[in-house]
Amino acid sequence: MANYPQLDNASGVWKLREVYDAVMGGYWPNANAIGLYGGGSTPGAISVIDKITLATSGNATVFGNLSVGAFSGATGQGLGSFVRGVLPLGYNGSSNLSTIDYVTFSTEGNAADFGDTTSARYAMGCSSNTVRGINGGGHTSSNVNTIDYVTIISTGNAIDFGDLSSSRITSGSSSPTRSIFGGGVTPSLVNTVDFVEIATTGNATDFGDLNATGHSHGTASSSVRSVYAGGSTPSEVNTLQFLTIASQGNAIDYGDLTQSRSHLQGVSNSVKGIFLGGLTPSIVNTIDEIVINNGGAATDFGDLSSNKRSGIPSCNSHGGLNDGYQGTRPLPFNEAGGDLGLYFGGEPASSPIQFINISSTGNANDFSGVTVGAIDTNGGGNKTRGMIYSGNDGSGNTDDIKYVEFATKGNVAFFGNATAAKQIAACASNNTRLLAGGGATPSNVNNIDQITISTFANASDFGDLTASRKPLGAGSSNTRAVWGGGNNPDPTNVMDYVTISTTGNAADFGDLTVARRNGASANSSTRILFAGGRSNPSPAAESNVIDYITTATTGNATDFGDLTSSRIGVRGVSNTTRGCFMGGTETPGGNVNIIDFVTIDSTGNASDFGDIIAAGRGGATASNGHGGLVGG
Repeated sequence: MANYPQLDNASGVWKLREVYDAVMGGYWPNANAIGLYGGGSTPGAISVIDKITLATSGNATVFGNLSVGAFSGATGQGLGSFVRGVLPLGYNGSSNLSTIDYVTFSTEGNAADFGDTTSARYAMGCSSNTVRGINGGGHTSSNVNTIDYVTIISTGNAIDFGDLSSSRITSGSSSPTRSIFGGGVTPSLVNTVDFVEIATTGNATDFGDLNATGHSHGTASSSVRSVYAGGSTPSEVNTLQFLTIASQGNAIDYGDLTQSRSHLQGVSNSVKGIFLGGLTPSIVNTIDEIVINNGGAATDFGDLSSNKRSGIPSCNSHGGLNDGYQGTRPLPFNEAGGDLGLYFGGEPASSPIQFINISSTGNANDFSGVTVGAIDTNGGGNKTRGMIYSGNDGSGNTDDIKYVEFATKGNVAFFGNATAAKQIAACASNNTRLLAGGGATPSNVNNIDQITISTFANASDFGDLTASRKPLGAGSSNTRAVWGGGNNPDPTNVMDYVTISTTGNAADFGDLTVARRNGASANSSTRILFAGGRSNPSPAAESNVIDYITTATTGNATDFGDLTSSRIGVRGVSNTTRGCFMGGTETPGGNVNIIDFVTIDSTGNASDFGDIIAAGRGGATASNGHGGLVGG
């Protein structure tokens, strides 16, 4: 018999009609849809970023801070993907800014530098889909017609897209395919609506007209409708009007805000439009909400953390995102597994097993109260087990393979034996197999061992690397394992690869950007990062370089960015989107407790995540959600 779930629980079997009714009715379980309101004018420029959860009404909470106090950067819907919020700053109270900040929606904290707009300006009409963020118009020393764009997943400066039909400040909104720019000041008030196709470049085309001339509207959208709220005509109004994004034409009046105001901002999911702050002409903290398909009279949602106007909005559920229902559907299934990253052993050997939640930030915590008395070890894992592969137990090299169960946070148990007692073999895995390549017995070896993670047994021979070396890094997709670097006998830049489901010798993949040994690796389902290590044997020269490769295609690595410090003996964990790099040794300085993180599918320098429990190097790591687990 089918198990029909309650409407507050998306598990079980649903009839399609029930899904449709729940989604369109707004009571389908929420997918962590949040809206952000960055900075604003109180009337001075402030840096606080407020956060609301779209599914539940209530007052805003503090998410973090912009890099500086700013307001009026983005007018309208703002820029955001499912993962990242992008916030053009605009104006700091005395001068225009070209600065663009960004945040990761899943991680509360302060914004980081993304890049710059093509010119320092404010009051741009901003909107996005999952790939591109579009900024239209704005004011430098005069109004401009510039349209520029950023690729949200990759930090960097904006690129010219084309021009609006006139130079003006304006308000933006979008569907997954179109960006809309409505109203504004040229310096005369206008009701012009332009649009562009987001995936192309070129000048904007006439769409139609708003129902009155005005500026400083708040906007919100589903994938079908764009709603323009309030504005100045030049007095403040409470009008709600909508455009059907796929078909050109004029706006239709269909409701009212709770109060007349301008300089407000909007966030949305497929059901709700929410409008924040503004000028009545007094500055207010009001948050209103509407049902986008219905219109009518807006209702009270809650309050911002203070009275403010002209903040910079962003959300991860607006109508420009590709399914139109983010925020009103169940959480997407995490095919890779979980979010735990474990760090075992290392130097000092007295350190306990410790864990982090990769998608958050903060210090590592004790996993089970158990220590692993091994250094120069390595590890890997699947969705259920974390593996510790050989190493040095203090009396010499060992062939012990040990494991923990991620779910139970229990003791370390014996799994089997490696093909030889060795240290610093580099491990890569998918959900079925773990491969351990290279290492030292004490002489360097080229052996690749294999184990089936679900089956207690000794390792067997898989094949050989192209050269004997240690200590190297390794990462994987679901189908391919890649090893990089190591000593042979000096640091090398060699990368090898194998197909995990087969057996046989490795083939040449390409070269790292820097020859080095004893660094870290992390991987999504499509990329592997190699980070840190030592690039010269004598005198010591630790590296901070992070490289990346596209796992499915052979070739040389590309520079990704830098760790926060140069170090050797650093180790990595990852989920499908984020890589974290733990511990290591700096010269001079000794062992460190640093944890860095990066977004794997972007590029840029690492940021501080937190600290491991004690300064250390050379431990084993494992995670239950890395990219090698996707698809298996």
